[in-house]
Amino acid sequence: MAGLNTTNAVDPVKQFSVFAENRVGRLFDLTALLKEHNVHIMALTVLDTTDSAIMRMIVDDPDKARELMVNNDFPYVECEVLVVEVPNEAHLKSVLAALLEAEINLHYVYSFLKRPGDKLALALNVEEPETAAQALNGRGFKVLTHHDIAR
Repeated sequence: MAGLNTTNAVDPVKQFSVFAENRVGRLFDLTALLKEHNVHIMALTVLDTTDSAIMRMIVDDPDKARELMVNNDFPYVECEVLVVEVPNEAHLKSVLAALLEAEINLHYVYSFLKRPGDKLALALNVEEPETAAQALNGRGFKVLTHHDIAR
């Protein structure tokens, strides 16, 4: 994926999509493992299917999370996501309007659990991240880097 802008190209926000069998306690196992090693989950969403679940997450220490998942049999894929700071929930419409005007297809969106400075943020998986970042910046929204979201 091309860089979102000069800053994001150097310090992009990474998302892990962790694949787990659909059984009681699997999300607990993963979150406990990360907590035990001081890796903080900053954003999380879970998609449940008949046979498995996809746990999408953004953490403050992607390198450590990657190592833990590999060493503890949590299969995953990794991608970059666009993260945008939002003053409050009323601005969701403006975020979506910026993407619509730029004709950007939004695959999914989820919110952060915690951000430094207690500001709201949304993780966006979009078709054209660089164009989306420009459209959001043009509307006055700040597109965040990993440094911005790390604890």
